[in-house]
Amino acid sequence: MLIDHWPLLGLELTTPRLTLRLPGPDELAALADLAVQGVHDPSRMPFSSGWTDLPASERARSVIQHYWRRQGEWNPSDWSLSFVVLEHGQPVGSQTLAARRFRLVREVSSASWLGLRHQGRGIGTEMRAAVLHLAFDGLGAVDAVTGAFPDNDPSLAVSRKLGYLADGVERRVVRGQVVVMQRFRLPRSRWNRELAADMHITGLAPCLPMFGLTGEGPQV
Repeated sequence: MLIDHWPLLGLELTTPRLTLRLPGPDELAALADLAVQGVHDPSRMPFSSGWTDLPASERARSVIQHYWRRQGEWNPSDWSLSFVVLEHGQPVGSQTLAARRFRLVREVSSASWLGLRHQGRGIGTEMRAAVLHLAFDGLGAVDAVTGAFPDNDPSLAVSRKLGYLADGVERRVVRGQVVVMQRFRLPRSRWNRELAADMHITGLAPCLPMFGLTGEGPQV
C-alpha cells in the first residue's frame, strides 16, 4: 500500500472541531475551489508570493501544485507539511508546518490560509494550535516562528493569542512595494499545553524518520 512507503498519508491531527491531514484528490480539488472563492479582501495582499492575485484557474492550479511540490521535494533536512483543514469533513483552509535541519535546530515555521466564509469563528487559532501541538508535543520543537504584515489583523491576533513574542521585522516586496513584515517567535516554554487538552495526533510514529527523527512518542 502507498501508506507503507509514504506514512505521512496516515498522519492526522484532530481538535474539537477540525481534522488536519494530507488531502486526498477530492479534498485537494475542493480546497482549490475554496481558494478561487476568495481568501482575503482583494484590496490588500497578506502573502508575499502574491498567489491569490492569479486568475481563478491559475490560482486553483497553484494550490494543487503547492501540495504536490511539497510532497515531491520532501527531505528530512528540509520539509514542509501542508495539511488540508477539514470542518465536518469539508475543506475550510490550509495549514503548513515547515522546518530545515529540524533534528538539530528544532525550530518550525507555520503559514496558513482560510476561506473567506470560514473566517471570524476562531478556526485560524484552532488549526495553528493543532500544528503547534504536533511541533512541541509530537516532534519536540524548541521554537515556532511565523510572520505577518501589519494589516493582516487576523494572523496577528492568532499569534498574540497563542503567546508568540515579537521577534523583529524583515522587508518583503508585495505587489511591487516594499512592506515590513512582523516576525513572531513562540518558545517551547510559552506553549500553553492546556490548549491541546482535546487535541490528538495519530499516525506519527511511522513518520518520525521522515522528519529526521527516530524512536516513538514525543521527541523531547
